[in-house]
Amino acid sequence: MKTESSKKKSFFEIFASRVTQITGSTAAFLIAFGIVGAWAVCGPIFGYSETWQLVINTGTTIITFLMVFLIQKSQNKDSLALQLKLNELLASSKLASNRLVDIEDLTEEEMLVISRYYSKLNELAKKEKALHESHSLDEAKEGHEYKIRLKGKAKKGKPSTKKRTRNPKNI
Repeated sequence: MKTESSKKKSFFEIFASRVTQITGSTAAFLIAFGIVGAWAVCGPIFGYSETWQLVINTGTTIITFLMVFLIQKSQNKDSLALQLKLNELLASSKLASNRLVDIEDLTEEEMLVISRYYSKLNELAKKEKALHESHSLDEAKEGHEYKIRLKGKAKKGKPSTKKRTRNPKNI
């Protein structure tokens, strides 16, 4: 799908995308393998000299150094595109928690807190044998608060008469 924004791509962006596509191909691998093979065959011809070793070391070092930046550029673009697609899915779903739309902007410590929360939800779901019924942080928080209220009533000796069912269709 070509749009007007595709005309505004920088030279480096186009170059990085193209180079990563080409270097990730089978043909590029075979060419690189052939170069290394040719270099190895030339070893006896050059007497395995320091110059012979320097050629492959210098070549691979330069190529690796440059490829790191090209690959990182492509990875950054792919990550951003994926993040935007996920944000769109979260924003369009009535069942999803909008708190997760900008999760990539949180600190690692804040993400670990959310991760521990989901791990705890997983443990609770396993105990309840209801792995597929909790859909969002908001729903989980509501369910957790409800359980706390039930436990509080049970401790006071009041039996719970209302049973809550979690049906994804009713959310």
